[in-house]
Amino acid sequence: MASKKPTGTQQVEQVPTSDLIPYARNARTHSDAQVAQIAGSIQEFGFCNPVLIDGQNGIIAGHGRVRAADLLKLQTVPCIRLDHLTDAQKRAYILADNRIALSSGWDEAMLANELQDLHADEIDLGLTGFDADELSKLLGLEELDGEAIGSEGGNEPEAGQYTNKIEAPIYEPKGEKPPIADLFDKNKTNELCDEIRKADIPDDVKQFLTIAAQRHTVFNFRNIAEFYCHATAQVQHLMERSGLIIIDMDKAIQNGFVHLSERLGAIADIELSERENGDA
Repeated sequence: MASKKPTGTQQVEQVPTSDLIPYARNARTHSDAQVAQIAGSIQEFGFCNPVLIDGQNGIIAGHGRVRAADLLKLQTVPCIRLDHLTDAQKRAYILADNRIALSSGWDEAMLANELQDLHADEIDLGLTGFDADELSKLLGLEELDGEAIGSEGGNEPEAGQYTNKIEAPIYEPKGEKPPIADLFDKNKTNELCDEIRKADIPDDVKQFLTIAAQRHTVFNFRNIAEFYCHATAQVQHLMERSGLIIIDMDKAIQNGFVHLSERLGAIADIELSERENGDA
């Protein structure tokens, strides 16, 4: 049986969370820790990705988001109804929606650069979904305590305070001191600056855009960590002040490079409390 073609723009509708029906044969699993991550993302960014459902409110895509909505006690969630799919197509799409995303990869240098910028912008890196081990490798650190990304409850800071529950990373030389040219990539920056320089725009605007273009410089934090190990005390101090290396969490917080929220830890505490009280 052929499916119907979707007509026009598919509308987003608010559907009571209690009316949504999970697919009984859903092969994709969601751990409690991942559901807590999703809940933290919803709290921080909003419910940006609607749940996909069929004509009878059966969940096609978004089982994890619905579980997170239950955890947050949301009465309704945004949904898009895919009532043009046949039963076989729905079952195939449930698999495709989960599997195809796993086929993509990462530009690790660009990813590390983006994570470092998010540190500087005071974003909790736990909200990105990367765990402590992944973050420590991407940022060139030897150690990064899992509590830094809200993986477990415990003595959480008071609301609005910083948390510095990160053990000081240990930087040890692993090889030769890399040359400065291997610490960053300015290809995209140079291309953009060249385009700005040739543009017929006022000089003050040109100067501003040239400064802004520097944010496209990609830093290689593995090489930066190695360079730091071989640097003089003065250079190491300046690298720490620049946020290229985090060696003292208190100083990093004072300099504005770290802001790790307690949001995910609080969510995990809520879930644990509900289980202990028999509400899960």
